[in-house]
Amino acid sequence: MANSFTCNIVSAEASIFSGTVEQVIASGMMGDLGILPGHAPLLTELQPGPVRVIFDDGKEENFFVSGGFMEVQPNVVTILADAASRASDLNEAAAEEAREQALQAFNDKSAELDYSRAASELAEAVAQLRTIQQLRKKAGKG
Repeated sequence: MANSFTCNIVSAEASIFSGTVEQVIASGMMGDLGILPGHAPLLTELQPGPVRVIFDDGKEENFFVSGGFMEVQPNVVTILADAASRASDLNEAAAEEAREQALQAFNDKSAELDYSRAASELAEAVAQLRTIQQLRKKAGKG
């Protein structure tokens, strides 16, 4: 059994990452998923949140996906994200502002509100903040 596999992270806009990795950790709908070499084939929906790829040398790269799907095959893991970016490219101030606006929309009883859209926006903003916090904790800054 090989000690690594190919991981591809793509969104509608671009290919975000492609490389050989030892492990992938992503936020599935039922909790976090850890994928190692030799994992059984799998197709699962992803919720907004971090995706961590760990290389053979132990180094790690972090990404954020706003949702999508992950397909696991014997030698390749493909993440098809609604939107994706490198975690280091996330803007904490913008994510916090989006969270505040979504919360305000929920609390504004006079406005016509699409609750499912507001909930989705809130979940994405909170997931971005969680990704930033995990990255900060990993770097020893928080």
